[in-house]
Formats: sequence, structure tokens, C-alpha cells
Amino acid sequence: MEVLRPQLVRIGGRIYRKNPIQEQTYQHEEEDEDFYQGFVECAEDPCDAYEVVQTQQGFRCTVKAPSLLYKHIVGKRGDTRKKLEVETKTSISIPKPGQEGEIVITGQHRSGVISARTRIDVLLLTFRRKQPFTHFLAFFLNEAEVQERFLKFQEEVLEKCSMDHGVDSTIFQNPKKLHLTIGMLVLLSEQEIQQTCEMLQQCKEEFIELQELVDRVLERFQASGLIVKEWNSVKLHATVMNTLFRKDPNAV
Repeated sequence: MEVLRPQLVRIGGRIYRKNPIQEQTYQHEEEDEDFYQGFVECAEDPCDAYEVVQTQQGFRCTVKAPSLLYKHIVGKRGDTRKKLEVETKTSISIPKPGQEGEIVITGQHRSGVISARTRIDVLLLTFRRKQPFTHFLAFFLNEAEVQERFLKFQEEVLEKCSMDHGVDSTIFQNPKKLHLTIGMLVLLSEQEIQQTCEMLQQCKEEFIELQELVDRVLERFQASGLIVKEWNSVKLHATVMNTLFRKDPNAV
């Protein structure tokens, strides 16, 4: 994809630029094995929320996960998956790298399948947290009155603080980009992007009052695992000034 000619996506009457999904790489990915040893003890509690199907051969459970995270379940030389299979007495099938699909867990005992599923969920959550944010949820403040008031605020600040070091027009947000941020997301596949669009449409249909809307949107995305839970309520705010907006890299 050319930087100056990105792919465009139309959603709800708006046009958005589609950025490529890139996985963050780390110098110490070989530490995955050591990490596995540490989380086993906290992942043993049974979970009734999992859908475990009984088959003629035993029990079966599936896990949806983006392909970028498969390698953390496999581990170096396949060691992590082997440990999971041996310790839970299950068989774990993982799609090939680059192929989207489901991780399939099978075993003779339901408890073993649930244990493997719980451990895999912990691994997926841990390594998802290490990925850089790819998207954010926000309400755009694109009303003419809001933008006019922002420009007036900018004018007044520059007039009163023009002699203050570092205060100039470059640290103000672009009026067309003013927004209220709800939360940051890590979306690692086309399926997760589609899931996000569907969830937003559901939220639009079900929620009305603004604070309730943003709180319940956040709650729903936290429950889905697409947003890491760090707080229970959204503190609505719009960033109007930030030195990161400054275009001059030499300005202090």
C-alpha cells in the first residue's frame, strides 16, 4: 500500500483511512517459555462460560484468535503447545501462520479441555497487551459551533500567552480532528475490525444518554477483550492542546 494512496473504507457515511496491521516485535520473545511457567498456577480455576461440546471421541472447545498471536501459543520450537497438551492431557490444533481460523482443543476429559482453554486465554490476553494500539473509539466534535468556540479559545490563549515559552499555534489540535476519546483498541485481524463495527452499530441502537453511552460502549468492548479493562467509567475529555501536535522538531 502506498503511503500517499491508502485504502479507504466507508462506514456509516464517513470515509476512513485503513492502516496496515503490523505486529510489534520484541527482542526477548524467547522468554515466552519462562512466562508460561509463571501463569499456570493462576489459570487453574474452572470456567463455566466456555462452550465445551461432547463428541464421540471426548470433548471439544474452540478459541477465536487473530493469526498474529498464534506463535505465542505454539512457542519456540512448539514447546508451549507441547507443555499445554501434556499438562492438560489434550490435543491443540492451531491454524498455520497467516491463516485465520480457530484454535481447536480436544481431549478425553472436560476438565482438561477447560484447563487448556483457560491457559490459552491467559496467553492471548497477555500478548495482546504487548501489541501497540491500532484504533481508538471516539465521538468526533465536528459541529460548527464547537469548532468556532475552539478557534476563539485558541485565539484568546495565543493573545494572552504569546510571550510564554513554547506556546504557539502548533500545539493546538486541528479543529476538524476534535474528538471525545472512549478507549484505545488493539485490532489484529479483519474479523476483529468487523466485530468492532457490528458492536458499535449495536451500541448506537441500544444506548441514548451520552455518559451512559460511552460507559456501556467501554464495558462492552472490555467484555469482548478488544479493550483492556483499566477503569469502570469514561472521563469524557477532548484534547485541545498538546506539544505532540508541534510540527517543528527543534521547538522546545
